[in-house]
Amino acid sequence: MSTAAPEVRPVTDSGVMISIDGATKVFGEGEVIAFENFDLEVREEEALCIVGPSGCGKTTLLRCIDGLIPLTRGAIRIRDQVVTRPLDNVAIVFQHFGLFPWMTVQDNVAYGLKVAGVGKAERLQRAKRYVDMVGLDGFEDRFPYQLSGGMQQRVGLARALTMEPEVLLMDEPFASVDAQTRELLQEQLLSIWETNRRTMLFITHSIEEAILMGDRVAVLSARPGRVREIIDIPFGHPRKIADIFQDPRFGELRNRIWGELRGQASAELREVDD
Repeated sequence: MSTAAPEVRPVTDSGVMISIDGATKVFGEGEVIAFENFDLEVREEEALCIVGPSGCGKTTLLRCIDGLIPLTRGAIRIRDQVVTRPLDNVAIVFQHFGLFPWMTVQDNVAYGLKVAGVGKAERLQRAKRYVDMVGLDGFEDRFPYQLSGGMQQRVGLARALTMEPEVLLMDEPFASVDAQTRELLQEQLLSIWETNRRTMLFITHSIEEAILMGDRVAVLSARPGRVREIIDIPFGHPRKIADIFQDPRFGELRNRIWGELRGQASAELREVDD
């Protein structure tokens, strides 16, 4: 088997894949404004990470991009198509694995293809390809309860990848696993993404993870969420996590992002005290 490193390719400047213009999401009769006048562009084939204070609307935003819930105002476009429903070229991976407990690994991974009407032979072939890609070869006939948390999350990732989407939405996908498993999953996802480039929008609470995974990091304000700053990450591809941790720029970036988030958290606490 070839062990050659993935081809080093820069993020393409050929166009914008996701465009968010003046997006606002209000719940109820205005009691909760998740995000307001939110503007962001995600480039084709880039990995953009979003960090922000708790409750700033990160997960809600991702669900709006996926077409699962509607905006109150504004628009989200994917390749110039306004999002009003889930699109075939978009897949999402949630923090909680969301696997069907009565289905095997293979059937869970192939489920989206089955719903899409893909023939049995093709969907099993594609499911097998991505099961192997996430390192679960030999576990095709296992059920979720027979897998560790990290393995279950790999099933969720394989299920999204099997749809071969242009856009991959990641909602804190590694937050529920232990630290060692999290780093292994980060390395695996980086390797998969570097080999099979697609636009990836990655939500995380971890500043370190945002730096490791992203080409850019968008820092959001406290609720209602808005983009405060977008930071370019200077590390190219392919990336090695161990090398990035040792790079002095990593600490500088972490401190810069934490400074933004700490200021937001402090302001929020002052409002509560008042």
